[in-house]
Amino acid sequence: MPLPEKKSAGRAAPARADRPFRGIALILASTVFLGASDVTAKYLSATLPSIEIAWIRFLVFALVMVPAMLPGSPLFALRTERPGLQLLRGVALLSSSLLFISGLRFLPIAEASATGFVSPLFVTALSIMFLGESVGLRRWLATAVGLIGVLIILRPGTSAFHPAVFFPLVSALAWACTLIMTRMMSGRERAATTMTYSSIAGVCILSALVPLVWVAPSWHDIWFGIFIGVASTAGQWIVVLAFRYADASVLAPFSYTQLLWASILGFLVFGEVPDGWTVTGAMFIVASGLYTAHRERVRRSQLLVQAEPSPNA
Repeated sequence: MPLPEKKSAGRAAPARADRPFRGIALILASTVFLGASDVTAKYLSATLPSIEIAWIRFLVFALVMVPAMLPGSPLFALRTERPGLQLLRGVALLSSSLLFISGLRFLPIAEASATGFVSPLFVTALSIMFLGESVGLRRWLATAVGLIGVLIILRPGTSAFHPAVFFPLVSALAWACTLIMTRMMSGRERAATTMTYSSIAGVCILSALVPLVWVAPSWHDIWFGIFIGVASTAGQWIVVLAFRYADASVLAPFSYTQLLWASILGFLVFGEVPDGWTVTGAMFIVASGLYTAHRERVRRSQLLVQAEPSPNA
């Protein structure tokens, strides 16, 4: 999800404001939209191919971002210093969305959502290679705990194992790549610019693929598809707003409420009740993510202390 930026080419990003409670309220609201989008996508997967569902989603996303694509518009946001990285980020976001929707066709919503929340573990590993960050033993142990949670949910080698679990797992890896590229552009690109390029990349690629799997949708399908696009776009944008008021380490714990909404909506719509294995595995993943967020907060505090000038200087 796009992180807050300090400035960009041509137009400055809104200033940060230290209002953590407002940020928390926004992140909680975003989980409702994102959870509803995921459940609706699972509902539509019974009648439409995953590529077509994702195409409708990104088409709505692109239509929402049209004002940012028009030269002369006060919202114009296509000026960028990193066009290649922006488009590559859009491809990663599209891959994450498409893979997750594909998994929803076969998996209970709670299981897919819990597995998808392993992205912070992938971010930990990728940040070493692409951001040059150092990761201590405790963060690696937290990562190992999260992976144990994944194994508990997947139960490889048993009759409960379903190959479709790799869809949300690889989706989480693609989302981690999305976050890493967002961090690489942080401070140089506006959130509107990042979202605009993501929408363009997604709708262009899917428009080339969707004729291969096209199924004529009913008006019922179209309206639900539009809802997915609006809900997911609103959820992402609310997350962007949340990061203006609080750091990621503060907001991360509250993002896990999406698991709660996914479970509730999955029960109401599909009658799905998460089994004990899924709940236990999800607890391991959440605990791992919370500790990783805590270590990130500690690391940033240490960096700020080191950056402060000495009073004797």
